[in-house]
Amino acid sequence: MKILVVEDEPGMLDNMVRSLEEEKYVVETAATYEAATEKIHLYKYDCILLDIGLPDGNGLTLLEELKKQDATLGVIIVSAKNAVDDKVAGLNLGADDYLPKPFHMAELHARVKSVLRRRKFEGNRLLELNNLTVDPDERTVCVNDVQLALNRKEYDILLYFLSNRNRLVSKTALGEHVWGDQIDEADSFDFIYSQIKNLRKKLKEHGAQLEIQAIYGIGYKVQAT
Repeated sequence: MKILVVEDEPGMLDNMVRSLEEEKYVVETAATYEAATEKIHLYKYDCILLDIGLPDGNGLTLLEELKKQDATLGVIIVSAKNAVDDKVAGLNLGADDYLPKPFHMAELHARVKSVLRRRKFEGNRLLELNNLTVDPDERTVCVNDVQLALNRKEYDILLYFLSNRNRLVSKTALGEHVWGDQIDEADSFDFIYSQIKNLRKKLKEHGAQLEIQAIYGIGYKVQAT
């Protein structure tokens, strides 16, 4: 899962990023309104942690823009402002949750997981497709109740496919989502092909009833078999 943290306080930003990365999220950051605006127009995210008090703009204005662009995007307002008016305004503009500072990182993780379940997994704790079950909280994948040994990227690719089942996923979108904006520095998509090849092999060996279809020149599509 890919998260954008919009926060201008360096110490808080660093703590949030390190904590989220320990939970195996792909994390990108923006410390200003301008940088955040650029990010959301270039990349797709599963969840955005948004500070209201940015040095060059209002986070609520950014929230309004985010929801116009993608009404299904999960947004959690993370702000030192704990006024009722700010909270109500944020929720009315489409924010999923409001977390006042200071907070424990364990609470942040719980709020993020809750938003992702609602927005990406239809409120379910587990993702299931025929005989395959994924537990996003535990980061486990089972076929017929037998756990697969997937590396981090193989798991992230599979989770992204299942979150977009029956949809065409472009190679660029997949790369950005699993590797973050570092994908811009890549010369080719060979590393993606390699991970998908290994993932297909493991799924086939365990008898998973799904197919990762390659759409020549465009990307991939996952369907039940």
